[in-house]
Amino acid sequence: MSPYGGHFAGQKTAAKVLQSGFFWPTLFRDAHSFAQVCDKCQRTGNISKLNEMPLNPILEVEIFDVWGIDFMGPFPPSYGKNYILLAVDYVSKWIEVVATSTNDARVVVRFLQKHIFTRYGTPQYLISDEGTHFLNRAIRSLLSKYNVRHRIATTYHPQSNGLSEVSNREIKSILEKTVNLNRIFSI
Repeated sequence: MSPYGGHFAGQKTAAKVLQSGFFWPTLFRDAHSFAQVCDKCQRTGNISKLNEMPLNPILEVEIFDVWGIDFMGPFPPSYGKNYILLAVDYVSKWIEVVATSTNDARVVVRFLQKHIFTRYGTPQYLISDEGTHFLNRAIRSLLSKYNVRHRIATTYHPQSNGLSEVSNREIKSILEKTVNLNRIFSI
């Protein structure tokens, strides 16, 4: 790399070379190779796909077969509610949300029965983090009863339950824009 300037990632570097009027048959391969071995990029960039922990993809699934679930909060109390429990269908991206006063297993069991199982049928998979509200006897019993497989998102790797995390960010953004000064929200 030149001491006078940096470079983009492989795809964009190749595009810039093309825009400058240059081309050779291995341009894209060379640009990707160049970006992959750049010492500064390796030290400061994001984790590359090569170094990520492998995820086990769930392949053939139908709508409402795979749900990601997560809690948000605690928030300042509003109508006695401090938490938001959120579930996202991985195929349709449909979101079910309830405001709750606690974040315990009893709330999760009631939410799954009332808002997921009775409305959309029992899913094949439920994906959650390692929170004690998701990893306990009550949840294991419920999921076992309905033959739902529980997948745990890898600790410190929120991408493994990425859809729930993205939905959390979107809901938080909406709440920040719409909640009044008294911090009152209603879901």
